[in-house]
Amino acid sequence: MSDTFASRPRFAAVDWRRRLKRLRGSARAAPATLSFLALFWILGVVTSSLGTGPEGALEDWVTVSVGTAASNPAALVLCCFWAGGPGGYLGGTLLALVAGLPSERRLGTGRFLLAGLGGQIVGLVLATGFARLTSASIGDWSRALVSESFVGPLAFLAAAVAAASAQVGTLWRRRLRVTLFVLLILLALYGGNFSSLTVLGAAAAGALAGPYLAGRRPSLPRRLVTSRHEARVLVALIVLASAAGPVISALSSHAVGPLSVLRYLVTDVEVRTPAELAQLCAEESHARCVAAGIQLRAGPAAFFLATLPLVLLAVFSEGLRRGRRFAWLAALVLQGAMTVLAAIRVVRLLSGDDPPALTPGTGRYIAFLLPMAVPLAVLLLLAFTRRFFPVSAPAGTYRRLAGAVTLAAVVLAAVYLGAGLLNRNGFSPAATPGLLAADLPGRFLPVLEVSYTAPGLVPENLPAVLLYEGVGVVFWIFVCVLLLRSFLVPPYGPGTADADRAAMLLRTQGGSTMAWMTLWQGNNYWFSPSGNSYVAYRMDLGVALTVGEPVGPREELGRTVEGFAAFCTANGMTTCFYSVGQEVRESSERLGFSSLQVAEETMLSLDSLAFKGKKFQDVRTALNQARKHGITAQWIRYPSAPLAVKDQLYAISEEWVADKDMPEMGFTLGGLEELDDPEVRCLLALDKDGTVHAVTSWLPVYRDGAVAGWTLDFMRRRSSGFRLGMDFLIASAALSLRDEGYSFLSLSGAPLARAQGTSGHSGPREETAMDRFLDRLGATLEPVYGFRSLLAYKAKFAPEYVPLFMTYLDPASLPGIANALARAYVPDLSLGQGLLLARRLVDRQV
Repeated sequence: MSDTFASRPRFAAVDWRRRLKRLRGSARAAPATLSFLALFWILGVVTSSLGTGPEGALEDWVTVSVGTAASNPAALVLCCFWAGGPGGYLGGTLLALVAGLPSERRLGTGRFLLAGLGGQIVGLVLATGFARLTSASIGDWSRALVSESFVGPLAFLAAAVAAASAQVGTLWRRRLRVTLFVLLILLALYGGNFSSLTVLGAAAAGALAGPYLAGRRPSLPRRLVTSRHEARVLVALIVLASAAGPVISALSSHAVGPLSVLRYLVTDVEVRTPAELAQLCAEESHARCVAAGIQLRAGPAAFFLATLPLVLLAVFSEGLRRGRRFAWLAALVLQGAMTVLAAIRVVRLLSGDDPPALTPGTGRYIAFLLPMAVPLAVLLLLAFTRRFFPVSAPAGTYRRLAGAVTLAAVVLAAVYLGAGLLNRNGFSPAATPGLLAADLPGRFLPVLEVSYTAPGLVPENLPAVLLYEGVGVVFWIFVCVLLLRSFLVPPYGPGTADADRAAMLLRTQGGSTMAWMTLWQGNNYWFSPSGNSYVAYRMDLGVALTVGEPVGPREELGRTVEGFAAFCTANGMTTCFYSVGQEVRESSERLGFSSLQVAEETMLSLDSLAFKGKKFQDVRTALNQARKHGITAQWIRYPSAPLAVKDQLYAISEEWVADKDMPEMGFTLGGLEELDDPEVRCLLALDKDGTVHAVTSWLPVYRDGAVAGWTLDFMRRRSSGFRLGMDFLIASAALSLRDEGYSFLSLSGAPLARAQGTSGHSGPREETAMDRFLDRLGATLEPVYGFRSLLAYKAKFAPEYVPLFMTYLDPASLPGIANALARAYVPDLSLGQGLLLARRLVDRQV
């Protein structure tokens, strides 16, 4: 087994025969979808509907509207076999191939048809009922709903896809439904037409019916449990969607939904032809006339500047996806400013200052109040998710960015003033230094309230128009590019320089099997006076919690323990040596520390390893079964792995997290972020198609300046993959690393678990209250994280058991230490999850 994929041809070449065979199998598994597509196009050709959609008497039979739904129930089913025009036929076909085929394979033909047709009927009934119920309260929107009709396969396919989502795993079900319903809700709120409401209702019906079709009752998730990375992605998607919604609304001249009024809060580009401009100038003030004329001339540039805050939010969403603190702060400030401006604008519009064409009554107030909920909700979301965005850029990154932005603004301003004077006759009136300077801010600011003031200059010829609208666009594109680049700069934390120094000492001096974890993000460092040793620790509420043992020469270990304890005392911190071995325990006990066992580490000696004999029967079974199923083990380094492999590892990890009632743990338990390290090795279980069934990661253990062994860290298995994948990978890793000449493996420690007879005490020892608390905590977390089961599982490899301890100076500090441990392992624990954990602990105590 090598450290590369280069020797595996299936990653470099495409097996077209296998793919063609799979495509044929997919076609046979989805007869209803293919039959529907054939009938869809045949009926379109026969009835001459491909160009303009159904017309005449056919339109009355196959289209559904609020007025015809009750009188023509057959149309509730027939409407999916026609479309409104060429775009509807092409889009429906593409959607059927992309979504219909896999949905039918998941559901089966009968349930696919039942979910699609049933959901379509329910969606039409819901949309029709909604339009009737709101006809007297929501003004223009309800009247538009009553006047529209629905035809096309979108509702059928949306319902089928939503129903099929119940058949996939937790992770992909959540992703599919979030994507589907965010899209449909946006279309309903910002477009607001009868079709979008119908499709949304059909999808909701399909999602509710999906569990029943799968043979189980539907249940709402008690909480959204996800990893830090997935939480960042979800927040970024919501921010991006909130930015895209008003743009979609502004692009549509027929948007009538309750949130379509946002187009009046974002842009004043309401005039599209000279005739409309003439009419506006005859009815409105001179300032409005001139402002509309400028927007009509400016074209795309005016729209870009009008939507500039939303463009910046879209840029910041990329930084949010990467966990950047600057992007979070900038998005929070911008969203707050947009919320305030929207509120001010709504007050002005409701007070009669040039309101949009909405009828009086309840509908007008609903249409204005609902848009306020969107920016406010996003603002609150950002405020409450601050902890997910701790990543900082290197010092000076944004100082240099501000300098570059200032220089660009100065240069472009000079270009505008200079070129404007050279082409002074290209403006009306003729440009002067004073007029150009007064107009300059408007070239860079978003088109909001500025457009209501009479402009001092109007461009007349092409060079003037390009200059007039170009400087602002060039400037903000330059700013967006710089911002995106800043999010790609390697992150920087307060301890980055210390981490580099610690990494050098670790490689030269060596450390324990947990030493590589001291280099993970979030750690602080204390260096010994000699400069040869260090202690990595987490600081929380006055407790200094070490990440394993000190790193450095073993002869300095006692002095390092004593020095770090003195450092903590001098700075008013509580010292806690966590997950340390017998030697550190004895050194700290000489200083008056107490101790208790908190974990059990399992070690494998590789010198004479051979999985022979009865005790290794399970291991040999895993190796033989893997060979039988065509599963092989492949070493990779995550940073250089193919993108397809990274995507699979991410999906496997998120699926594992999504199935838990508690969030992903950290501290001494690594996740995907810790895999992204060129010195960490990953072993994958792969089948012949390149599917990853399981993955393990291994951390290097340095001794005397070289890697002497490896520590198991990350373990994940695909829920539908090879059942013995983890046994196979651990056994394969042991044999492979033995052949490479390494002397030992650590199968890592199991927190809150211990084997019998490994307390580390020479005689009987009275169980303390903290021992009992940790025992109850381990039993409480066992159904979620399975630490004790993991320790029992590792017994099949016949390891050596090594106890790991926690040492502390003052028993009165134990509540603070327990709190620091909980926050270190589960930093994303919500209030509800904390209360649930506390209740389980109390129940076990009682």
